[in-house]
Amino acid sequence: MPALVSRGRGRRTINEINMVPFIDVMLVLLIIFMVTAPLITPSVIDLPSVGKAAKQPDQVIQIFIGKDESLELKVKDKSSTLGLKDIAAAVKQAQGAASNSAVVISADKNIKYETVVKVMDTLQRSGVQRIGLSVQLAN
Repeated sequence: MPALVSRGRGRRTINEINMVPFIDVMLVLLIIFMVTAPLITPSVIDLPSVGKAAKQPDQVIQIFIGKDESLELKVKDKSSTLGLKDIAAAVKQAQGAASNSAVVISADKNIKYETVVKVMDTLQRSGVQRIGLSVQLAN
């Protein structure tokens, strides 16, 4: 409620905010934060690390996703172009007796991420255990 000032003939209101209570509250909050900040113990976050595989894979199967969303399967030195429906069976066949084989998916940077997820989902639904994404760092 604005204060009333009596000067001369009439009364008029003062349209100013009283800053004293605001400053008092801010100083109390500052003191509270200064006292409690040293008492808070920092928490430790365990981040995952790269390269902690117990055993290197016996065989690496690579899947390349091209600009036109075509899939190319590369096992050792042999490569073949396949569709999304055929990729799971081809990977299972390529794994064969190798119990410790990994699948690495490489994709062009201009394709939709949805395509990569579809390939990963297809492989996981077919029972492929070790699936990774290839990352190339720019120099």
